[in-house]
Amino acid sequence: LARTDGAVEVYNFAANYFQEKVIPGHEARSVESLCWAAGDRLFGAGLGGDITEYDLSGLSAARGVDGGGGPIWSMAANGTGTQLAIGCEDGSVKIFQVVPGGIQFERNLDRRKGRVLCLSWHPSDTHIVAGSIDFCQTVQRIMVNHQVEKAKRECVVWAIALLSRGTAVSADSFGRVQFWDWEQGTLAESHTVSTSAALSLAVSEKEDSIVVGTSTGATYQLQLLPVKLGGLEKRWVRTKPFQYHSHDVRAVAHSPTALISGGLDAQLVIRPLMERIQKKGYDAALRKFTFPHRRLVSCARKARLLLFQFSQHLELWRLGSTEETGKDGEVLPLCRMPEHLVQLKSKGPEHIYCSCVSPCGTWVGYSTASRFQLYRVRCDGDSVSLRKV
Repeated sequence: LARTDGAVEVYNFAANYFQEKVIPGHEARSVESLCWAAGDRLFGAGLGGDITEYDLSGLSAARGVDGGGGPIWSMAANGTGTQLAIGCEDGSVKIFQVVPGGIQFERNLDRRKGRVLCLSWHPSDTHIVAGSIDFCQTVQRIMVNHQVEKAKRECVVWAIALLSRGTAVSADSFGRVQFWDWEQGTLAESHTVSTSAALSLAVSEKEDSIVVGTSTGATYQLQLLPVKLGGLEKRWVRTKPFQYHSHDVRAVAHSPTALISGGLDAQLVIRPLMERIQKKGYDAALRKFTFPHRRLVSCARKARLLLFQFSQHLELWRLGSTEETGKDGEVLPLCRMPEHLVQLKSKGPEHIYCSCVSPCGTWVGYSTASRFQLYRVRCDGDSVSLRKV
């Protein structure tokens, strides 16, 4: 998953959803899209206009290639992981080949007006569908806003998927999930799942279930079910709404046994599909990751100091104190308030990866992906000074 500060986190689902790796953010690196390619190679792209490959052993951005079309809004890898498609600000879709040691530009697809906000490959790797404002396009252009053209409102296609049976699925700013025959360009089904925008969608591997994220914080599941019991005709049915987020659900994923969502409330939520889990146990529990897995606060016990770590600065605080006593959980009146002693800003565009204050409170250290800084802290009464070592 990607954070808005440019950090990238890798979770190991086989090891109880453990956060295995964290690649720290960078001032100049935004991440709008992430995808795996060529097995275990991870690529990211964003509004800086570069396609970045990440070094998963060194936990850093290994190399970057200019996409050549301005800010990159979307990126998708084909089924075999040999090609990357990017959707750019200038309306172009560009194909890059994944080669040993990097990527190479292959070709441009037909350019159109308006930024390309979402992309999806056909499972056979023969077609790409792209979504933008009012349109989605494969071999031909499909106007998704034809029914509400009189309202003069722009319809933003936020997410799109191409199914193997020849259906394109779009999620738009009117809260609709629509199913299109992508060869004829005709609308087959339309489901209004929300009164606000549908921002993200993901399809299961068997293409019989879809999860949709909306701007109200709700996620919805659509399932492909028979119209009659035992019959061959099937239709998409909205089956389950979940309200686990308080803000926009910007990203969703569909694993064989769970629906995964991430939102602007900074939470990662994993909702198990109980019908796909053989026995109840640890895998059947709802998980909400609401706290960092890394230590962002360190304590100097002897000096009663706390060091707080942020993306590009540190804050050193002295703890307050009380003269009262009480039981666990009671709030005691303070005779001395907590005191903000110093703020230490990191120089350069790299974000802070880790930090620490010594138990005696006289040393503060932090590191980024490429450098380590150590400071001596001196407290003389009410004045605090830092000296770089």
